[in-house]
Order: sequence, then structure tokens, then C-alpha cells
Amino acid sequence: MTVSRYAAKPWLALLTDAQRAPLDPAGSLVHALRRAVSETPDRVFLAYFDGRLTYREADELSDSVAGHLAARGLERGERVAILLQNSPLFVLALLGAWKAGAVVVPVNPMYKSGEVTHVLRDADVAALICSDRAWESYLRDTAADSPVRIVLTGCELDFQTRGDTRVLAFERLPQPPDADDLTTVARRGRPAPENRAPAPGDTALISYTSGTSGTPKGATNTHRNIMYNAERQRTGLGLPEAPVYFALAPLFHITGMVCQLGACLNSAGTLVLAYRFEPGVVLDAFAEHRPHYTVGPSTAFMALAAHPDVSRDHFSSFRVISSGGAPLPPALVEKFRAGFGPYIRNGYGLTECTAPCASVPPHLEAPVDEASGTLAVGVPGPDTVVRIVDDRGEEVPFGEQGEIVVRGPQVVPGYWQRPDATAETFPDGELRTGDIGFMDPEGWLYVVDRKKDMINASGFKVWPREVEDVLYTHPAVREAAVVGVPDGYRGETVKAFISLRPGAEADPAALAAYCKEKLAAYKYPRQVEILPDLPKTASGKILRRELRSLTHDN
Repeated sequence: MTVSRYAAKPWLALLTDAQRAPLDPAGSLVHALRRAVSETPDRVFLAYFDGRLTYREADELSDSVAGHLAARGLERGERVAILLQNSPLFVLALLGAWKAGAVVVPVNPMYKSGEVTHVLRDADVAALICSDRAWESYLRDTAADSPVRIVLTGCELDFQTRGDTRVLAFERLPQPPDADDLTTVARRGRPAPENRAPAPGDTALISYTSGTSGTPKGATNTHRNIMYNAERQRTGLGLPEAPVYFALAPLFHITGMVCQLGACLNSAGTLVLAYRFEPGVVLDAFAEHRPHYTVGPSTAFMALAAHPDVSRDHFSSFRVISSGGAPLPPALVEKFRAGFGPYIRNGYGLTECTAPCASVPPHLEAPVDEASGTLAVGVPGPDTVVRIVDDRGEEVPFGEQGEIVVRGPQVVPGYWQRPDATAETFPDGELRTGDIGFMDPEGWLYVVDRKKDMINASGFKVWPREVEDVLYTHPAVREAAVVGVPDGYRGETVKAFISLRPGAEADPAALAAYCKEKLAAYKYPRQVEILPDLPKTASGKILRRELRSLTHDN
């Protein structure tokens, strides 16, 4: 029997004693909340513009939400969909649903009616908690064609009085007769139902993800999955007592849910919320709340760096800044450090492994692969094994490219009611990520690109990430995305979509020539198109598929 070279975990030598310590976290984030209430009841848990909620208040308010759901007939194990932005309402709805023994289905507020319908039906959702505006604009009709029987709506102006019009430029709507008001329910003072506290192995979330292709599937994140990564964040980041987290990533996304809300709650810290990402609002919140930690996509840091009012002082309170959810170009890391001080720490994870499975430890900096220019995404934790395999599932040597597969306590059991997809993606409990990467002999992991995004130009493989990383070294480039487009001679050719930094100028031919100087002839983009902004998901990931469809439409 061949011994796995990756099972030896060479990355352990890069970790500190605290980071190497094995973890077996107990309970759930509900238990973490109650622990915080017993130890620091009057500490601020949620800060939302000028509003504050202590741990005691959040516990009592979410108890009442749980009591209401139970009184309305919600049974243990039923599904509660939450479609809200980053506000206290999201947190109270989440904790209330878990206290009622429910499974939470986080839904992207940017989803259209058809996408929401699929989620509500597929997860057999019993209760829907959403904003009053979404309910009135399209969710009432959407929910009517679903199993939903309990509806709570909320106004995200609640729990603050500042009303920052940059993000809160809307008015409270009259309470609809077919839904209960979430804030009123929370303030009613109902006790949570007894004997419904979640067990570690219970499903906590059904997190919908497209995975490698096809219709979105629901990854079944357990409470144990969440607690493991929340505890790994707490022990590994080295933040001060009573840390302040800023929720840069949306809480409905697994990164925001685990690395911000979960880690903060597990650390009895303060979570700063700002509704949604708007660079000026975020910078003002940094100055007001002086956070120690945040995590977000590289595109968010590009937008912050480009804001006319940004300064080094905005980032002076941070102990650790992490990036996840989108590729992090090495040039951005160095530009950001030169301009503002902090070193952005890369990370890698998927919904199916409950956010991170590799990250850059706070005492180290990620190396850059000399051959490809790729920045390492980090190293796995001590309880995780990351391997690189070929198309037959056989391990490849260190330094060779293949598919990244992950085994560890953060990997979900499978997909909701999808046994075939579960068997394909999680053979023997190991996650096949669909990402191409490699690992060096020290244990640093590098992600090259998505398997499905590889461009075949005249028989040569071109990975978009490599071309994008070169484009980010150009001083005029703010955002870059590379896709393959049909070509009568080469089969596919490389096309780059670019947005420029404020005040910068560059023409497509010059950008193509810049890449030609730094890349092999078959890799540089034959076509370059400049756009005002590139399309992104709510979590900040650039949507290559939309750019491909844009090309086809033309």
C-alpha cells in the first residue's frame, strides 16, 4: 500500500504550537452565545452604525424569535430561509432559528425570483425571514409558489438611527397583513422553546452553491463544521481580548458566516455591521469602530484602495486582514502594503468545507511561485489533509498540478437530498474541489484556477489566473478578468476584460502588448475590452461566466 506524501502534513512545521494544537470543539454557536452571556453579558456584540446590542440583549431578542417560530408551528429540523443584508436582523433571525431547532437556509438578497423559488422548493422551506421591501417587491408571489407557511419581515433601518443614505436610502413600509414584523416579535419577550438546542452533528445550514456546474445544490454544513472553523479562527489569529470584527463579507456567504460572525461570537467579540459593501461607508466604520480583523474578496480591497478619502489611518487598528472568495493577485498585496501598511493574508476554502481549509498564518507571509507568479493561498490546519490528485484520483508529486481534494472536520457530509452529487463530489468523505492547484514540499498550497475555466488555445493550456496576475501589475489596472472566447484558427483565444483605476488611462493594444512582454506567446490576450466595472457576485467574486456570455452576445 502506497503511503500518502500529503498525509505526512509537511505544513505542520510552519505552524505555531497554538495553531498545531488539535481541536474538538463542542456545542454550537448557540452554546457560544450563552457562554458569552454568562461571562460578558454587557459587552457589545453587534454594532450597526450608531446602534448597539449587548450579548444579553441579543440573547433575549433571539430567544423571542425562537419562541415565536415554535408558537407558529415550526418543528425541530424544519428549514428557515433568511434573505437579509448585514444587519442585526440577520443575526437575530439566525440565532432564533437555531434556538428553535431549525436548519437555516441563507439566501443571497441579489437572487431573482426564479433562483429563490428553486431554493425554497429544494430545501422544502417552512419559514421565510426577509426584508419588508423584498417581500413587497417580489417575495410574496415567490413564496406563494413554495412550501413556506410562516413569514417574518423586517426593516433594516431598525437598531440604528443614523440612516446613512449611502446604503440606507429607503423608507419603512407599512406592515403587511400576511407577515409578522421581526423586530416586534424579537421585542415581545417570549422564551425560547425547551429541549431544542442543536447538537454538534445536526445540520446548521443548507448553503446553496453552484459547485463545479449545474443547478445550485445545498451543502449541509453541520454545527460541528461551523464550530471547528470558528474555533480554528479564534486560536489561530492571535487577536486581542474582546476583539472587534468588521463584517466586510456578507453574512449569508459562508466566509462571512464563519470567519466573521462565527469567529466573533466564539471569541465573545464585537461584530460591526454596515448593511452592505459601500467603500465610503466601510472606511467610515473602520475609523469609528477601530476593528482588529476583517475578511473580504480582493475586489473589495481594490475598491477601498481606490476611494478618494482613503488613508493609512483607516487600517491602523487591524491586527489581521484576510482575503477569500476571489483570487488575490500578488501585485495587489504589495500595492496595498505600500499604500496603507497591512499585509493582506490569503486564504482558501469553499462552501463545502465551511469556509477556510487553508490560510496564511499571522506570523508568516505567503510565498510566490517563481515559475507561475501565483501567490500561495496558505497552509492547511493540523486536522486537515489537502492532497493534489490527477484525473484518475492518484496523488501527484509536490510541485505538480492537479485537482485539490480536502479531508477534515470542516468538510460537510454532502449535499441536501442529492445522493448522486454527494457520491461524486465527496468520495469516501473527501471533497473533490474542482480547483486546480499544487503544493510545494513545505506544505504551501497554490490555487491555479477552476478546472472548468481552463482555456485551450491551439492545444496549449492557459489558466486565466496567470494572465490576470500579470495584468494586475500594470499601474492603470483596477480589476481584471480573463476568459476563453471562440476562435476559428486557435479553437479558443484569450480575452481580457479590464476596469481602470480612477484617473488612469490605457488603451487595449497597450495592455495586450504589456502582457505579451511577460507571458508566453500563446498566453497573452489577443483581445482586451475596457469596462467601467466588472460584474461580481454579492461576495465580490468577478463573474467570468457573465463576461463569457457578454462576448457571445456580441
